[in-house]
Amino acid sequence: MPGAIPNELPHHTSFFDKHKFIETNATLLLILSFLVVTIGGLVQIVPLFYLEGTIEEVEGMRPYTPLELTGRDIYVREGCYVCHSQMIRPMRDEVERYGHYSLAAESMYDHPFQWGSKRTGPDLARVGGRYSDAWHLDHLRDPQSVVPESVMPKYDYLERTLIRGEHVDELMATHRMVGVPYTDEMIENARADFRAQADPEGDYDGLIERYGETAVVSNFDGAPGVTEADALIAYLQMLGTLVDFSTFTPDASR
Repeated sequence: MPGAIPNELPHHTSFFDKHKFIETNATLLLILSFLVVTIGGLVQIVPLFYLEGTIEEVEGMRPYTPLELTGRDIYVREGCYVCHSQMIRPMRDEVERYGHYSLAAESMYDHPFQWGSKRTGPDLARVGGRYSDAWHLDHLRDPQSVVPESVMPKYDYLERTLIRGEHVDELMATHRMVGVPYTDEMIENARADFRAQADPEGDYDGLIERYGETAVVSNFDGAPGVTEADALIAYLQMLGTLVDFSTFTPDASR
């Protein structure tokens, strides 16, 4: 009858009958799925080999100093990336809260990068220079003392753990193997630069000459010796400080 609701499903075409054969044959389904994924991957990856560069070079970017690199490893070791991302999306609410959207070049020396997709705590891509060393130290000792609603655990043991940086030159050499432009001079002076950055009363001219004025020299935890807290705070204090966004102009051709 016209307008009546049918009480049975429409007949399948021959195409659906053939597709049913694929769905019920696990081996064939696996092979065809692999082919589809392979073709799709090649379409995305192959063009990259014909580009001169996939990352726009930005003035101001430099490799991590030995102390910052050590601090970054502590950051990863303690799982800070689980609750804090380092990627500001190009959306109004993100930019107004955290600052200029993140550039790929800012992570060009990160292995692995710390972009993240979850924020239990705020994004840290622009945290450098926003707080004093003392604030960071208090935050590590007792997060709730500076942010009452924080669920972050205490990391007070970091300031009690002395480090000597005895293998930091080997660490830098390893990073050079994957493309970080550490020079022979940087690696040869790695241990001296490691100590110099945490000693504002010492000789740190060589450190500044090798890494530039953006290498912050400070007794980050306010105590003698170099601790894990010194290294971690040094790393946090440089995040987002290398690129001068007041003069940055994106390359529209990319």
